[in-house]
Amino acid sequence: MSFQPIVPMSGIGGWNFLKRTMEKQQQTFNRSPVMEREAQYFKENIGKVKRAEDLVSDYRLLKVALGAFGLQDDINNRFFIRKVLEEGSLNEKSLGNLLSDKRYLEMAKAFGFDLGTPSTQISTFADKIVKSYREREFEVAVGYSDENMRLGLTIRRDLAALAKKESSENTKWFTALGSPPMRKVLETAFNLPSSFGSLDLDMQLATVKDKARQAFGSETISQFTDPEKMEALVQRFLVRAEVQAMTTSFSAGSIALQLLQAGNPGR
Repeated sequence: MSFQPIVPMSGIGGWNFLKRTMEKQQQTFNRSPVMEREAQYFKENIGKVKRAEDLVSDYRLLKVALGAFGLQDDINNRFFIRKVLEEGSLNEKSLGNLLSDKRYLEMAKAFGFDLGTPSTQISTFADKIVKSYREREFEVAVGYSDENMRLGLTIRRDLAALAKKESSENTKWFTALGSPPMRKVLETAFNLPSSFGSLDLDMQLATVKDKARQAFGSETISQFTDPEKMEALVQRFLVRAEVQAMTTSFSAGSIALQLLQAGNPGR
């Protein structure tokens, strides 16, 4: 059984505890027998993979590959994953380029099956994928205790990486909105309604830019290379998430009370 990360409380208190103890917790998590077996198997066998078909036909290799990009829930969508990998990233009309969730494109780029020699044949490739897999699996394990903590860890890594890219600010925002974890954090932190996702994309872009400017003084994603602004975003998300949870709980309690009263008119 893998080590289960400890998150003693929700909200800012739990987040501060997790940050203080994360290095030691992650080391313990990585040393668990399950994680060590999966990492060792990947390192020993990924070099045998030369085609996308080879990867998707090996469940254990595919599990690590998908987990490294936060796509572990697609483990049974093998035909879809094979198509993403085979079409690669060079063709602008490839499936990975067309999907709004750019995690698939990042995976296609990383494996490079549309290149002359795939990355699986590079000596440093296995270590890179395993490192990412371990980080994300730790986040998944944290999510079993508190999903908001998992999202906080994810946004801290993914948004910081996105902020450093040389693409345009609009492209960065669209990428963030195309990633389910980043979208969830941004919508919650900016207190956007559940109907926000149904708006025209240009309207969504204008809205998140305006919200970012109001909250942090700039409409850019590049600003989140600043650790202080990143921390402020995560804390803002955690506070908003707790408020939403309390509001939902209160509303559910009010409805339950009304139903009980309706069933007992004499009281």
